[in-house]
Amino acid sequence: MSTIGARGQAVIETVPARDGHPAVIYRHAGDRFLLVEYGEMTLDLTINFRILGFNEELKRQGLRGLVETVPALRSILIHYDSTKLSTSDLIAALKRLEEKVPTAEHLTIPSRIVTLPIAFADHWTRANVEQYVKYVRKDAPNVVDGYNIDYITQYNGLRDREEVITYIMGTDWWNACLGFWPGLPFMFPLDPRYAIVTPKYNPTRPWTTEGAVGIGGPCVAIYPVDSPGGYQLFGRTIPIYDPKQRSSAFKENPILLRPADRVRFTRVTDDELDAIRRQVVEDRYRYQIEDGALNVREYIDFVKSVKGEAEAFRRRQEEALKHVMIP
Repeated sequence: MSTIGARGQAVIETVPARDGHPAVIYRHAGDRFLLVEYGEMTLDLTINFRILGFNEELKRQGLRGLVETVPALRSILIHYDSTKLSTSDLIAALKRLEEKVPTAEHLTIPSRIVTLPIAFADHWTRANVEQYVKYVRKDAPNVVDGYNIDYITQYNGLRDREEVITYIMGTDWWNACLGFWPGLPFMFPLDPRYAIVTPKYNPTRPWTTEGAVGIGGPCVAIYPVDSPGGYQLFGRTIPIYDPKQRSSAFKENPILLRPADRVRFTRVTDDELDAIRRQVVEDRYRYQIEDGALNVREYIDFVKSVKGEAEAFRRRQEEALKHVMIP
């Protein structure tokens, strides 16, 4: 049974969870936007899988007055023309679609595999860290020998930075959504055995090199532009955002990555990355992108099969936390 919000409140209607379908909250987000939230306030990739499946079905409906949808980790922001589509009619259409879209475990989601070269513990992000220590916080505990990667090692109870690199390269990274900066991916490990975590900077870093790769909490992000940032930096990759569309990879869209992409990293040296980045600008580099799909049932079965190993790593992390300073 759904609950209707009082007039003037942000929450318009709530629908409880049932039969494998997550709970839904419909919220006002201005005159022409509706925010739809799913499930509990926890990290659950199966919720994101269903949101992406629901989003694809919604776009196929050709709903008159629907302008754009923005799927996120556990929500969808819907932009609509309120002169053509009333809020009540939009919610009614969404509720009908909820009945049509299957539960997450019955979905197969189109999912590209995007392989990106990365230089770990690179000189570009080291310069960002050095500036931070010089101008912002000299006693930052997340800076070890001029890098963040060794702090990531300590925080997760790993042996050394090479084991951190092994963990980062040991899993595909699921791009749950884009946001914050143009084309910035929010990526989570599909293999829970490699689910490293770290706290963010405190205070935030004023400088971050475009292409820098870092982690905050359980989420890995690639910085698409030079910007401030708070994630612990461990490497740098090639451009994922090109408003000038110089490379053919950006001809159709200046943003490279899409929600539901699986990102894989391949290791290169600083010099190799520098050469590849020049090739990108000159349109001589071909991005490695393969079409594919994620079968959610198979993924859920895989997660169950490695549950013991994933829990062992979490215990290792918990023990390490007893001996690590938090920024």
